[in-house]
Amino acid sequence: MSDILCIGSVLWDIIGRSAASMRVGSDVPGRITRLPGGVAMNIAMTLARFGLCPALLTAIGRDAEGDELIAACERMGMDCAHVYRSDDLPTDRYMAVEGANGLIAAVADAHSLEQAGDKILRPLMDGRLGQAAAPYAGLIALDGNLTEALLAEIATSALFVAADLRVAPASPGKAERLIPLLAHPTATLYVNLEEAGLIAKTAARTAPEAAEALLARGAARVLVTDGGQMAAEGRRGQGVITGSPPPVLVTRVTGAGDTFMAAHIVAERRGAARDEALATALRAAADYVSGEVGS
Repeated sequence: MSDILCIGSVLWDIIGRSAASMRVGSDVPGRITRLPGGVAMNIAMTLARFGLCPALLTAIGRDAEGDELIAACERMGMDCAHVYRSDDLPTDRYMAVEGANGLIAAVADAHSLEQAGDKILRPLMDGRLGQAAAPYAGLIALDGNLTEALLAEIATSALFVAADLRVAPASPGKAERLIPLLAHPTATLYVNLEEAGLIAKTAARTAPEAAEALLARGAARVLVTDGGQMAAEGRRGQGVITGSPPPVLVTRVTGAGDTFMAAHIVAERRGAARDEALATALRAAADYVSGEVGS
């Protein structure tokens, strides 16, 4: 039995990294890697490192890249039995360039996931994992790479009313897709400062301000990060708490937010209090961006 469902993008990350600071037009030496990635995948990998067994609900093509990706997921201890395998859609990919000054540019090709639509949710409908009369009642990590229409459907679906729903946007460009989920009574949103501003329709200057704004918009619970600055966790009726990440030398940024989210979920699952869970997640994210945790 799996401990948590991870719903969303599972793809190949193609990342070019250089130790040099970069700008538009830079041509510098570095390293290019191909690793399993995607928001749902990054969360699942961190959960697996902490000893949990995540199950993936996603779309992966029946191509050579898809077969390799499924094999890599299974080697890391993930349950792929419910993955939707498409004969017509290729396996998705994400490409990014990172320098010493952070993320320079990225392109996410998650069109297959979007075109698959609610086919990836069939195990929650047909009784394998749940159904409308007996919805899945465990932890679900959901990412914003799903279409706006599907996320809006999930926000009011009977299939998700009993779940402990943890939600992350795929990127600032897709953050507003999560607005319908603000009203979900059990949803916890994990966002950075820019994403929080887009969802709350405000120009908050700090994570605590952004958390307050999201709660005012109707969110049940939010966690807002701001790189190396103060982070915040807010709950409806219980106010906002804050925490600061330990200072580290940043060697990578892609996947840091997903690592933060997964570490926070694990800490709470082990019974950690609010402030302890936030501090644990911030340490895990700092270790990741410093390169002390393997990809």
